Amino acid sequence: MSLLKQLFLAICLFLLVAFSGSFFVSLESSREQMLSQLRSHAQDAATALGLSLTSQVDDPAMMELMVSSIFDSGYYNSIRVVNIEDESILVERSVPANIEGVPQWFVRLVNLHPQGGDALVMRGWEQVARVEVLSNPQFALARLWDSSLGGLVWLLVCGLLSAVFGGWLLRRQLRPLDAMVRQAEAISHREFISLPRVPRTPELKRVVLAMNQMVEKLKALFAEEAARSEKLRAESYQDSLTGLANRRLLDEQLGDQLLLNEQSGDGYLLMLRVNDLSGLNQRLGGQRTDALIKSIGDLLKRISAQSDRRHWLAARNRGGEFSLLTPGLDSRGAERLAMEISATLENLRLTGASDCTPVAHLGIVAYQPGNPLSSVWLRLDQALAQAQQHPERPWALLQDFTAGPSQPQHDWRAWIDDALNNGKLKLYFQPVVQCADTSEVLHHKVLARLLDPQGEAVAAGHFLPWIERLGWSARFDLAMLEHTLDYLVEHAWPLALSLSGSTLRDPDALQRILAQLKALPDLARLLTLEIDERQLPSASELQQLSQRLRDSGYRIGLQHFGGNFSQIGNLAHLGLAYLKIDGCYIRDIDRQSDKQLFIEAVFRATHSIDLPLIAERVETQGELDTLKALGLFGVMGRLIGPPEPM
Repeated sequence: MSLLKQLFLAICLFLLVAFSGSFFVSLESSREQMLSQLRSHAQDAATALGLSLTSQVDDPAMMELMVSSIFDSGYYNSIRVVNIEDESILVERSVPANIEGVPQWFVRLVNLHPQGGDALVMRGWEQVARVEVLSNPQFALARLWDSSLGGLVWLLVCGLLSAVFGGWLLRRQLRPLDAMVRQAEAISHREFISLPRVPRTPELKRVVLAMNQMVEKLKALFAEEAARSEKLRAESYQDSLTGLANRRLLDEQLGDQLLLNEQSGDGYLLMLRVNDLSGLNQRLGGQRTDALIKSIGDLLKRISAQSDRRHWLAARNRGGEFSLLTPGLDSRGAERLAMEISATLENLRLTGASDCTPVAHLGIVAYQPGNPLSSVWLRLDQALAQAQQHPERPWALLQDFTAGPSQPQHDWRAWIDDALNNGKLKLYFQPVVQCADTSEVLHHKVLARLLDPQGEAVAAGHFLPWIERLGWSARFDLAMLEHTLDYLVEHAWPLALSLSGSTLRDPDALQRILAQLKALPDLARLLTLEIDERQLPSASELQQLSQRLRDSGYRIGLQHFGGNFSQIGNLAHLGLAYLKIDGCYIRDIDRQSDKQLFIEAVFRATHSIDLPLIAERVETQGELDTLKALGLFGVMGRLIGPPEPM
């Protein structure tokens, strides 16, 4: 029972007790007073009538007239004159004891009996008669009844005002409690909110201050773990001078692209090498050379930070050697990218060199899943050597295959458009299981296949870059969501579906997605929407999106996480269902202790806010055993189960 109801019942009970006690005390006091007044009234009337009858004791008619006059002028039950000698009644007037206007239960409760008085009628010194007067309590009962009703009405009014005022006061005083409830619920959703207003009530003030202290402590612990994890990630995978990825992370990401899995696809790898770095150091000095290297790093950052290139990776291999991994890029795009970088580097030539030699040369090679990593680097060295042999153009491109990205754009447009229009979309499902017990399925990740004109299923890694290039990401996501919801209507399996960053930044597409979700609230417990860490919208947009999804009942998760762990502080208050760590940080974790330290730090940070951590692309038993030892919540990958149609 709520405090408001308890207060209302307490007020009612208090008023009942107060009224009952007051009523009975007042009633008893008034009853004694009324009895005294009735006796006095009867005695006064008897005395006055006795004196008046002394002179008329021998005139019966006058006696009757005087008795009637007294009887009619007051409240009496009876008045009679009795002969003392033989006790005969000389004159008598009386009325039935009928009390009007007062309930009988009140009459019985008050128990106010008629009171009498008497006086003697004298003839000289002789006692001739006796006057007996019995008063009528009707008037007294009516007065008592009216006063009781007045007291009851007054107490009811006071009770109503007390209930209204008490309820308002209680709500006002309990606002800090409501705020603390929201604060506790926010903590359960991994949000850390401190209450800015401290109540004046000492008891509530202590509780609010304690809650705020706990929240600040949790925030500090989480920030400490997040900072430690980001430091480990930066030490292992980031170049300290430019802030780009290092060669190790580049190898990890390129290795992922070369694997034959759902996410891998065709693309290009670009290498940029600064000419005569040691000579520049001698001629320009270390600071100016470092500034040149930073400028090249900033250039690659700007290129890879564009909205349609967020899945690209810029890295500094060593010294003056840089790389740019561009999955999904086609041959024309690779040539345009090379010319764009070359033109920008030309602006640095005046500060980077004293002659007409280019600041750097570029080598570009195509890759596709299944290529050995060593062969990609070998061909890249060949392309770079070829660029250095032709001074008229500081870049060279080696194209070794004709599938995938090199296919004409109109061919991709035609069959993707046909597939989306005619529903030629097939759902595949990959299990996500508990790490401690791989037989316990948490959910299935929904993956897409498009059927080409020959009816063959094409993996997402091949057509998703073209969908993004054609601007059809929202269209594809809506089709996937529609197929997934139709599947959930028939099969009650927990699923996870990815949404692209382009869809999240499109208000119309996002509104249509939310409308579809709100139309099927019963499926909210079965579907989690996932966002790629590399395609996150701005913090304010992400906060609004998370709130709107939670209002619809659906949950949100984050996949491919780890590239920028410093932003986890901004994600802590989104109420995420889970966090999926990118597979490049999982590969060979059983043989690399620094990866174990990094994942352990990430796990401690997420565990401190009760955020489940799931590992992606687990491929070997050794990786799984290591993740179990670290205590991760869930795993997914080909070791657990490949994507399969249901």
